[in-house]
Amino acid sequence: MAMPNSLLWAVDIFGRVYTLSTAGQYWELCKDSQLEFKRVSAVKHCCWGIACDHQVYAYVFSSDVPIRYQEETYENQRWNPVGGFCEKLMPSDRWQWSDVSGLKHQQLDSFTLPSPHWEWESDWYVDENIGGEPTEKGGWTYAIDFPATYAKDKKWNSCVRRRRWIRYRRYKSRDTWAKITSYDDPNQLPDPFNDISIGGWEITDEPMGRLSVWVVSLQGRVWYREDVCHHNPEGSSWSLIATPGEAVQISCGPYDLLWATLWEGQAIVREGIDRNNPQGISWTIVEPPSSENGILHISVGVNVVWAVTKDRKVWFRRGVNSHNPCGTNWIEMVGEMMMVNVGLNDQVWGIGCEDRAVYFRQGVTPSELSGKTWKAIVSGRESDRSQTGSSTSLLSAGCFFSDDVREQMNLIVQSDADISSDTESPQIHPNLADMPLTGAAASNTGNNVGSQSAEASANLAVDPLDSTPEEASPASDSGEKAGLEKPKSSADQDAHPAELPWTNIDLKEAHKKPLLAASTFPETSSLSSLGMFSVGVDEHYGADEHPLWAWVCGGGCLVDSHSLLKWFTLQSDLLSSVQSLYLSISPAQTAAWRKQIFQQLSERTKRELENFRHYEQAIEQSVWVKTGTLQWWRSWKPHKWTDVRVALEQFTGNDGMRDSILFVYYMYREEKKYIHVFLNEVTILVEVLNDAKHSFALYTPERTKQRWPIRLAAATEQEMHDWLALLSMSCCESRRIQGPPSHQAIWSVTCKGDIFVSEPSPELEAAPHLMPCDQMFWRQIGGHLRLIECNSHGIAWGIGYDHTAWVYTGGYGGGFIQGLASSADNIYMQSDVKCVYIYENQRWNPVTGYSNRGLPTDRYMWSDASGLQECTKVNTKPPSPQWSWVSDWYIDFNISGGTDREGWQYAADFPASYHGHKTMKDFVRRRRWAREHHGFTWEQISPSCRSRLGHSTKSGLLPEMALPSIGVQCLQKNLQAIVGTISLHLQNKS
Repeated sequence: MAMPNSLLWAVDIFGRVYTLSTAGQYWELCKDSQLEFKRVSAVKHCCWGIACDHQVYAYVFSSDVPIRYQEETYENQRWNPVGGFCEKLMPSDRWQWSDVSGLKHQQLDSFTLPSPHWEWESDWYVDENIGGEPTEKGGWTYAIDFPATYAKDKKWNSCVRRRRWIRYRRYKSRDTWAKITSYDDPNQLPDPFNDISIGGWEITDEPMGRLSVWVVSLQGRVWYREDVCHHNPEGSSWSLIATPGEAVQISCGPYDLLWATLWEGQAIVREGIDRNNPQGISWTIVEPPSSENGILHISVGVNVVWAVTKDRKVWFRRGVNSHNPCGTNWIEMVGEMMMVNVGLNDQVWGIGCEDRAVYFRQGVTPSELSGKTWKAIVSGRESDRSQTGSSTSLLSAGCFFSDDVREQMNLIVQSDADISSDTESPQIHPNLADMPLTGAAASNTGNNVGSQSAEASANLAVDPLDSTPEEASPASDSGEKAGLEKPKSSADQDAHPAELPWTNIDLKEAHKKPLLAASTFPETSSLSSLGMFSVGVDEHYGADEHPLWAWVCGGGCLVDSHSLLKWFTLQSDLLSSVQSLYLSISPAQTAAWRKQIFQQLSERTKRELENFRHYEQAIEQSVWVKTGTLQWWRSWKPHKWTDVRVALEQFTGNDGMRDSILFVYYMYREEKKYIHVFLNEVTILVEVLNDAKHSFALYTPERTKQRWPIRLAAATEQEMHDWLALLSMSCCESRRIQGPPSHQAIWSVTCKGDIFVSEPSPELEAAPHLMPCDQMFWRQIGGHLRLIECNSHGIAWGIGYDHTAWVYTGGYGGGFIQGLASSADNIYMQSDVKCVYIYENQRWNPVTGYSNRGLPTDRYMWSDASGLQECTKVNTKPPSPQWSWVSDWYIDFNISGGTDREGWQYAADFPASYHGHKTMKDFVRRRRWAREHHGFTWEQISPSCRSRLGHSTKSGLLPEMALPSIGVQCLQKNLQAIVGTISLHLQNKS
């Protein structure tokens, strides 16, 4: 049998283990059903479990590739002058039979099978290959002495020789439960075990096939199974792991998450798990969500932790990952569970608190790990396929009644019984009047049934719903032939001649809602309406009832958002039995059922709205917006760029407003650490120009005082802009800022021409507590200007680097957020042009003439105007990412002092007064190179519209009342000449 691709494992209340395939629709009973289990923990290729005898068992799937292990030992001999090579060795030599190192004595008969689950494939034989090359017959390799380098050829100085014997053993217990025994004492384990969890198969750089098996004993101690791998599926031995308290339950994720619960209600988290330390290093205590109710059950995945407290509430741990295994805080989920289990892809399953049904958490995605709602799995067992007319079908149809409807049905049946046999209307079998006793309802009244008389128990042993529609017809007397009346005594028949069978049994338990009746409405998040079963240990259910589960494990079940599962729909054979049953129901009974169902639905809706109004909206509490890999400039010596993992976590508070946290996870001395910053504390996001990095910086008030922002770099410019856009939008959301700047906004221009806006708060100038300037929040507006002036009417004008006047049109966006459609309205391309200058410097050499090799004290041969900063054509970038090159480098001849034909200027030394012709005393020269760039977002005032400023502009946002405050008479003149000679200052009049 090939290994199933994906299976969900579960244990019912009687200890039977079932599997449900993602491609199937029925629960299948696992082999070796005579074993009763308490807990199981599964991965894709195997499953481990603890049986009711507290022994550990492993279930390994069979595959085309057998599990084989090679045993080896070496036969050693020394040369003797008398008899040649023989078994007689010197006292200082190794044993005649040893391991490869010669330190361990290994005779052929000393090898035994580690457990009864192994078998030998063959007898011992000599390996006649060394390093992949064949040896002489006999497999001997020769050397001068022990130990040494062995060769296949015998030489005159070969004094010792050895050969390798090998033997293979095969693991034979596949597709069956194999008992895990101890090497020390096969009949005794360290402690009676109570809980088990396996994981760790995805630890980074870990050998393939290795597993981490953790167990908790009844004495509260934690044990780790050593050397569990593909060629050794049983492991070798148990190691005791010290804990800060007595453990109750443990959970291990596929990577390096390991949590356990303590008797006191806290959780402990294992730190330092990696490929070199699969057992971890230390424990960290995590407090429960509430002090009144401690943690009862825990389950971990890749990036999630789910918990169940003692009051059966379900909790989700936020901010959990391999760098921060403890997470940040707890979030309460809707519903009540006995236990939960996290599987692959962080999918979640649970066991209902009241109905003991298996639930699946829908809507779990990498960006929404908490999911949306619980949905019950209504799949039947394999044995249910042949069952027709079962109580499961009836319950799924909602046929579950209270005493009032039952009395109406009794009257209907009695009145129908008085009708003559020639009546053509269909009638129901008399025993169908007490349908609530069948199926799950009968099992739920186990305590009451146990106290009833023997004849009542005998009546319960017969299921009237197994009768066919022909048996229910009025013309048939099969009810008497089937023996349904036999358990009744003659005295009862005389005392109550008109009373129907089974009416003497207390039916108060029938008020409880069964599982499948509520599963007809799977989208509800309420669990109270899905049934309230009080299951006892000694209760049993028949083959036609839904199983009551005690444990579920999804560690080997691969489900994603695109999986099409058949678990949530009723089987066709059960639906057909419902249809056949309805053919024997009278119209009066149908009307009574309809009334009862409508009443139950109304009560359930009212109960759900009232009981769950105090719950928080779990699906809105936490959303992972973006994760990625960046580089971080480390803030301590030695300063260097470090690869980090970045996660932006966005969540919604009780007031409906969103807030965000940026996490930066890094490694320091092989220890996982992180830093975080709340985006509502960020004061400014700035792009940082760097020769080789696309970087940006985040400032907070504290980091502004320290002069050390959080500096991050992306691999590409587009990725950097994506992060900046998302962080900028998140900062604005956290501070409740959106849209264009207000009329009271404060405008600012950086030395590079970037434009920033700050919205003043009432605390900015409020006495006596003035807001420090380092707490002001600045957001960037696209564009690049040299000067900006604005007034209280929200009108903002600016002067570009090419002496052009610009007016702000109210567009919101541009820059690194120009691609957002919501903020791209009214944004226009700015065609501002600016030149960047660099200087090529040379010194005269008596041999070669002018060259790029200067004196050690000279300036850089490619520099800025001062010569203090090196500026080459390659490393010179635009002043900010808002600009882009529009030309190539060219020689600038328009420079004061003049140039020669090649653009050179000459001087006696650096620095000095330069002139455009060479003399005998000129030992240095330079020439200026220029390159133009431009960039966008502000609207240019064209000459054609200057005379019409009082009426309209391109955007139509400039009012007539603002004309005097901007100086229109000045603008009507030649702006190029005015700005070229003096700096234009726009008046700010209100």
